[in-house]
Amino acid sequence: MKRRVVITGLGTVNPLGNNVSDFWGALCAGRSGIGPITRFDASNFQTRIAGELKNFDPLQFVNKKELRRYDNFIIYALASAEMALADARLTIGNGNAERTGVIIGSGIGGITTIEKLKEAMQQPGPVKLSPFAVPSALANLAAGHVSIRFGAKGPISCTVTACAAGTNALGDASRTVALGYADIMIAGGTEAAISPLTVAGFSAMRALSVRNDAPEKASRPFDKDRDGFVIGEGCGILILEELSHALKRGARIYAELAGFGLTSDAFHMAAPPPGHEGAARSMRLALQDAGVAPEEIGYINAHGTSTPLNDLYETQAIKAVFGAHSRNLLVSSTKSMTGHLLGGAGGLEAIVCVKAIHEGVVPPTINLDHPDAECDLDYVPHQSRKRDVRAALSNTFGFGGVNAVLLFKKFAG
Repeated sequence: MKRRVVITGLGTVNPLGNNVSDFWGALCAGRSGIGPITRFDASNFQTRIAGELKNFDPLQFVNKKELRRYDNFIIYALASAEMALADARLTIGNGNAERTGVIIGSGIGGITTIEKLKEAMQQPGPVKLSPFAVPSALANLAAGHVSIRFGAKGPISCTVTACAAGTNALGDASRTVALGYADIMIAGGTEAAISPLTVAGFSAMRALSVRNDAPEKASRPFDKDRDGFVIGEGCGILILEELSHALKRGARIYAELAGFGLTSDAFHMAAPPPGHEGAARSMRLALQDAGVAPEEIGYINAHGTSTPLNDLYETQAIKAVFGAHSRNLLVSSTKSMTGHLLGGAGGLEAIVCVKAIHEGVVPPTINLDHPDAECDLDYVPHQSRKRDVRAALSNTFGFGGVNAVLLFKKFAG
């Protein structure tokens, strides 16, 4: 039998806040974290808006040498992991180090570092690069540095499955605990990809919103006037523990991570198939894995990117899985406020599901001013809503046809 896996700690930095409390407050208030790009001069770009971190002081979490040596996606992971471990009141030491692991996903890794290295190579004169140049860009170094910083000697990995990376990491981590390979896992997703290359690349795909004059209105999932996603940055880290281990040390338990579904569309590099059959299968697999009936789900944190096809096909997939019960579901896209954190999205949105269960509040989808007639579920428009959520799904879908879904449920002893 699988061992039960519970959530005992949460940590995040993201466009709405640099800790869980600030983030949750802003989210439930329906605030937008989207604004003009300040990371670089975007005046000549088609898209000039993003969800950037605000007032984040990295020197609270790394020293000046580390600040020069680490890409931001690593720093965001270190900050979020530190907060998650503190929230869990958990110290890693001789007694548990070998039974504590780390899996942190990232869709792109250190792309901003790679761009800076390319610029340095093009300067006249001898090429002088730091010996830390390559390690600062490797996607697995977020997990690596978290492991080193906190002394976690158990299983370590990095999922690189585009926008599904954070969810994929949490799913793999839950199975690692459930199957007995670790008792504690530090897991989630991180991304810091607001860079000229990334923004230009997604713009070339016509994937980004160009609502530059009203950034806070740009991300509008399920609205008929949606015109693309808004890129964001940040990290979400959760502490996963085996149930008896958590109970023995008297840990606060936020929720149980009970199910995980992972499928492939086998269809297209970037576009979902009509009806999103792969997404539907991943939701069904998560339900099956958890032993939860569709009627028990009260909330779905949708992938909801604010792109025309994704929002429509995700709606169709939800209807296919839940049938008549889909009318009773609360479905919201918090990307309407944070933007799309790419590989960091799954970690952050898992925190949303856990908090919704623990607090009895479902955050809204903002900017849903003119609902798409074909997107006709209850997307919790504009204002958060109180609801006793017994079980929730977190949907994330990535380039390459990856569909990853987590199922969280209220903890019952």
